[in-house]
Amino acid sequence: MKYAAANLAWNPADYAANSAVQLSWARELLGRLHLRGDEHLLDVGCGDGKITAEIARALPRGAVVGMDASAEMIAFARKMFPVSRHSNLDFQVCDAREIETLVGRVTPCAPDARQPRAGGQKTARPTFDVVFSNAALHWVDDHEAILHGAAACLKPGGRLVVSCGGKANAHEVFLALRPEMRLKRWRAYFRQMPMPYHFYSPADYEKWLPRAGFKIQKVELAPKAALYDGAAGLAAWLRTTWLPFTQRVPAALREEFLTAVTHRYLSVHPPDAAGQVHVRMVRLEIQAEKI
Repeated sequence: MKYAAANLAWNPADYAANSAVQLSWARELLGRLHLRGDEHLLDVGCGDGKITAEIARALPRGAVVGMDASAEMIAFARKMFPVSRHSNLDFQVCDAREIETLVGRVTPCAPDARQPRAGGQKTARPTFDVVFSNAALHWVDDHEAILHGAAACLKPGGRLVVSCGGKANAHEVFLALRPEMRLKRWRAYFRQMPMPYHFYSPADYEKWLPRAGFKIQKVELAPKAALYDGAAGLAAWLRTTWLPFTQRVPAALREEFLTAVTHRYLSVHPPDAAGQVHVRMVRLEIQAEKI
């Protein structure tokens, strides 16, 4: 199966403007890293790059590589955070299942140590202190491949810190989506549609991490509340991150489909007194050390 996120028509600017929830989760995750400031870090599934750039600012003596399978996202990140203003920051197009292909393509080094070799290529094998990923890996089917690639890029004792959608994530959104998809108006667009997200459980990672050469520090499901500003905020989130569903509908009909799903969700989960729409999410949180 292809990496689903790479085959979608992403709108990076729209995503950047409507991803405050993902940003808040990323900052919470970053707070657990306790960075010294000299680490070399790989951000897997960096999206629009704003989190990656924030990490780079926290590593003045280190460096960060952001990778994403979406060429549109990487082009946007490079434009918004150019190397001329962020000399310890690099962005690369890369499938999360093929992290090891970064070997030889990039070297995570501090700005004053970044020396290209003949032909303009950067030097040998990258070694990272941290592999980080927020709100991205549930787009990928083969998490064992991700873990083996991460292990190949990490130094011994290096850290893996991940938060992604976990088992039963956004269940109530699916309860709004599925009956709408079955209506005569839409059903032809969703025939034989595979599940585009891959929500795993701690039991899965408890098997996979040791196989990939990691010592488990933490693997757990964490319920999270995502808050959106009324119907418009919920619809913007659906529009920018539920692309596997919305992009099966012809472009001329997408707004109608989004409106129908939004109304169906709100009929069961109306906004609170402050106008905020609540969506119950489940994050799979992983912390491990490379043996």
